[in-house]
Amino acid sequence: MPEAKRPASPFSPLDFQLVLLRRMADHNPDLVEDARHELGVSIADMREANRRWQTMLHSPRGRAAASRYRQILGTPESTAHRRIGDLDCEARQWPLPLWPGLRFEVLTAPNGAVWNEWLVRAPGTEGPALHTLDDLTPWSCTVEEAARAFAPARPLEGTAPTRWGLAFTAPDGQGVRHRCAAEFTWGLLQRTAINDR
Repeated sequence: MPEAKRPASPFSPLDFQLVLLRRMADHNPDLVEDARHELGVSIADMREANRRWQTMLHSPRGRAAASRYRQILGTPESTAHRRIGDLDCEARQWPLPLWPGLRFEVLTAPNGAVWNEWLVRAPGTEGPALHTLDDLTPWSCTVEEAARAFAPARPLEGTAPTRWGLAFTAPDGQGVRHRCAAEFTWGLLQRTAINDR
């Protein structure tokens, strides 16, 4: 008689961090490798977490995005009303052990639809000093921090649903200003390129 298949364990905050890392591995495999070791998980664990996440996203019986995050990450650390332009939304934030200075933020519409989901600086936590291109190292800042430091910044279309881009002008270490494009995954800086042409 074949052995009964064990039910999968619930998708955990650790699994969710592996999902975030899986997307970031495209740009910064060394940082992801270090983070994976810090979490004590294998490449196979990361792949399995991503497979289960994709299954949840595409399941016809899957939960709505807002309730999915609550199920995985628990009760938000903070919930706040926010107005963005003419739109009212709710900002829910959760801590993630891998990035203690950041929070995973989900912005939801009044009807519960998720508008945005990304990493932001934790309230009361000082962000990085961003003055030149040298300060824009991978994982050093969030979309909002880079846009504020190098205003005016223009949003660019991301290459995937969890990716964002910014176009802005920033000085190098010698003070020469360059047109730049920065790419973010889940709201965290992955790479910056000079685009002076």
